[in-house]
Amino acid sequence: MKRSITSQLLSWKDSTRRKPLLLTGVRQCGKTYTLKDFGKSIFENTAYVNFEEHDKLSAIFDFDFNTDRILKELSLQVKTPIVPGSTLLILDEIQECPRAITSLKYFCENIPGLHIVAAGSLLGVALRKEQISFPVGKVNRLQMYPLSFREFLDAEGEGTLAEMLSDWPADRLLPELYSVPMEKALRNYYIVGGMPEAVKIWCDTRDYDEVEKVQREILNDYSDDFAKHAPLSEVEKIRWIWDSVPVQLAKENNKFVFSHVREGKRSSELEDALLWLRDAGLVNPLYKTEKPEIPLSGSVDAAYFKVYMSDVGLLRCRAGLSQETILNGNALYERFKGALSENYALNEMLTQGIPCCFWRSGNTAELDLLLEDRGRMIPIEVKSADNTRAKSYAEFCRRYSPEVGFKTSLKNIGEYDCEGCRTVSLPLYMLWNWKRYL
Repeated sequence: MKRSITSQLLSWKDSTRRKPLLLTGVRQCGKTYTLKDFGKSIFENTAYVNFEEHDKLSAIFDFDFNTDRILKELSLQVKTPIVPGSTLLILDEIQECPRAITSLKYFCENIPGLHIVAAGSLLGVALRKEQISFPVGKVNRLQMYPLSFREFLDAEGEGTLAEMLSDWPADRLLPELYSVPMEKALRNYYIVGGMPEAVKIWCDTRDYDEVEKVQREILNDYSDDFAKHAPLSEVEKIRWIWDSVPVQLAKENNKFVFSHVREGKRSSELEDALLWLRDAGLVNPLYKTEKPEIPLSGSVDAAYFKVYMSDVGLLRCRAGLSQETILNGNALYERFKGALSENYALNEMLTQGIPCCFWRSGNTAELDLLLEDRGRMIPIEVKSADNTRAKSYAEFCRRYSPEVGFKTSLKNIGEYDCEGCRTVSLPLYMLWNWKRYL
């Protein structure tokens, strides 16, 4: 599958300030496949080490941090020459070997010509543990996500259509010739999501039931990770939080409330469990701001947030939402349909490396997404259908006078003025291309 992160890996390879790379991302989002394919395509050799599959390899790092010795022993074990400049060294599931994480400092200092990538699905969890000596200032970092909708279009065979829409003018309506297949692809994405194995099964079979089997296997694997990798005292709490996410998203005010997770439980008892899920890449908290300022990170309220899942397909599966409901619609589906669209929009932004928050003014107005671009606040209102009436969006524009904003829905593309803000009506299936209209 064509993954957009490959271009970032190429930039890292050729960077004058290249250091060992830490690649994080939720389990089964395609890190290993992408790195191996990158090594095969670009380097003469790829040396692959997986500390989860071969835990005895950790012993190589136990003695000291002599990088020449470590490379010599690794080369012997993986039966591949490790030569700076021509070999890509992949240290996979590196969280299972904390001393290998520490060794990245010495590789950076002693063998700067070596291309080394350390990857881990639970690396974010591991790095919160105090006993790991993290190589501060000695690594580059990248985050990988499940396939974005744009990547899904390539996999599904609609990449050419997406390319044509990449420079579509805002003042030309999309004809049904293009909008209909794009809406169909978006519905399929809501069902299938972006987990590579689920996408591959979908592209090979076009069978929703086979896709759901894969999704349930992935969800079971995640659940197994709780018991295998989380502190014993947190496992049950993690399961409570995990089970609560789709339930709380389905509520009208989908603020995440700890007391709704388990009756009588307080936030202080459950916060660590939520952080574990966040650090594992399974959930994405979205924080509130009431009085947005630049930078937005300085005005968020860390105590008031919503929690979304890392993949819309897995959210649909966990919520028990049938494929037929998404394909055919249902009057009783409207509320969760909105949450699914919000989750999709947030993930699209995170995939592009764009942090977001949401704006709420008391109980009178709420804007779904608010982000920052080159010192500008960009409001985004997310609607699941073609009804784009949004009093909250207009209220935000009236109060804060942004230069440009977006209403994303199933309504056709267009541009108009809203309370002095140039507003782009952008179809949900074109959200990946939002920067073109700034």
